[in-house]
Amino acid sequence: MSKWIKRLGLLTLLLVVISACSTEKPGSSDDNEGNSSEGSSDDSIKIGLSVSTLNNPFFVSLRDGAEAAAEEAGYEIVTADAQNDASTQLSDIEDLLQQDIDVLLVNPTDSEAVVSAIESANDSGVPVITVDRSADGGEIVTHIASDNVAGGEMAGEFIAEQLGESGNLVELEGIPGASATRERGKGFHNIVDGIDGLEVVANQSANFDRSEGLTVMENIIQSSDQIDAVFAHNDEMALGAVQALESNGMLEDAVVVGFDATDDARAAVEEGRMDATVAQQPELIGQKAIDAAGKVAADESVEEFIPVELQLVTAE
Repeated sequence: MSKWIKRLGLLTLLLVVISACSTEKPGSSDDNEGNSSEGSSDDSIKIGLSVSTLNNPFFVSLRDGAEAAAEEAGYEIVTADAQNDASTQLSDIEDLLQQDIDVLLVNPTDSEAVVSAIESANDSGVPVITVDRSADGGEIVTHIASDNVAGGEMAGEFIAEQLGESGNLVELEGIPGASATRERGKGFHNIVDGIDGLEVVANQSANFDRSEGLTVMENIIQSSDQIDAVFAHNDEMALGAVQALESNGMLEDAVVVGFDATDDARAAVEEGRMDATVAQQPELIGQKAIDAAGKVAADESVEEFIPVELQLVTAE
């Protein structure tokens, strides 16, 4: 009898130890961890951003604004730099679409050339938002940008006022085919073409590039007897024009207006080397793009055009 009692005691002790070692239901820990991982993956939003070029400080600020807003919102963002090449941008967008993005943000290098890439996104069921520059086709959920036509008009009005509505003007145009080129030029001509005393004696593309702005302006100076004002479609070209005018001793007698209000341009305005620049807010454009992307991914409605306010920056 004592042997049976001892065996019963040992069996009871063993059952108590086994029970203490496992207080959860079998598999409960693994199941909970698996559900948590799947939930965080399902809830994440992945955004693709195709930028025309990161050689321009304006678009660096736009990218930084977008990436900061995405990080704050807990979204994943993948950025591609097209380096101002339309074919590179098409390839970049195809790569982004292969990465299972939920929303595509596009800052087109060429508004017409980008259409086929946007249509690829449409076919893949990926909603597209254009940023700063519009596209000529494809299905776009919304466009986020400043009013480039209004900005061009702002520049034209400032130049007309500074010159007393009389003088010879030079226009440095952006990349042919870019919506910003067309729209800023349209706004500028809306004003100056209606004033008899103002004449655009030269207009030529410098592709939104500072070194090209310098070269193109030097060539124009060689063929023009009198230059009273320069309107450049962006600050990089305006700063190139400033260099050319300075080296030829013509800067003090010419009004120079740019577009974008980059840090270099603002400094040039404060120093009196440039007269004005039309201020966009690239970081805010990037932030608004991420906000819109989050709403689109959540199937919320957004406006077809989301404007970002402009202002003229002068030394006064």
